[in-house]
Amino acid sequence: MTELGWEFCQLYGLTETSPLLTFNRQRAEWDTLSAPARARKLGRAGVPSLGTRVDISAEGEVVASSNSVLKGYWNQPNATEVALADGVFHTGDGGYVDDEGYLTISDRKKNVIVSGGENVSSIEVEDALMSHPAVKEAAVIGVPDDRWGETVLALVVVQSDVSSETLVAHCRELIAGYKVPRIIEFVRELPRTSTGKIQKFVLREPYWAGLERQVH
Repeated sequence: MTELGWEFCQLYGLTETSPLLTFNRQRAEWDTLSAPARARKLGRAGVPSLGTRVDISAEGEVVASSNSVLKGYWNQPNATEVALADGVFHTGDGGYVDDEGYLTISDRKKNVIVSGGENVSSIEVEDALMSHPAVKEAAVIGVPDDRWGETVLALVVVQSDVSSETLVAHCRELIAGYKVPRIIEFVRELPRTSTGKIQKFVLREPYWAGLERQVH
């Protein structure tokens, strides 16, 4: 978009943060980086906006404080207490801050799969699956497992024939072994909201039905 004089900025925030928490914009010195390195830089959520503090809790959750953060939910004291525990706003997102002070969002906290004591980012596994040319869409969730607590299951929409064994082997080349899907199910489509977001809670329902709680 240089020809038009436009500059793209990546912003991160929530409705509860009015909505901006961080921003990331192209920096001139990044032009000398390789394409993959530049993509990683641009893929970060960015640095805190003016007057905002962003931290990572002991559980790996992004928390924030700012004058723009909500004071509470209307007539929902319990939800307010949870969201503003310890005097900071809990975003529900997992992430980390690098040595340059840039925040990267790794996953929704509720979408992190805890298998055998190891945290697995569903986004990382989905990215690995989506890099295979036969895969059109993928959604990764945690399902109950007697030994590991949860195990990684992938629901995949394909655009050409491919076997689950091939996809597992493909993932093993890209991510750690404990993150590789143990179960792959092929589906025609994935449930989405009116804005196009995959409804993972709908995907989880049949696997967790009848259980008192989800493991994580």
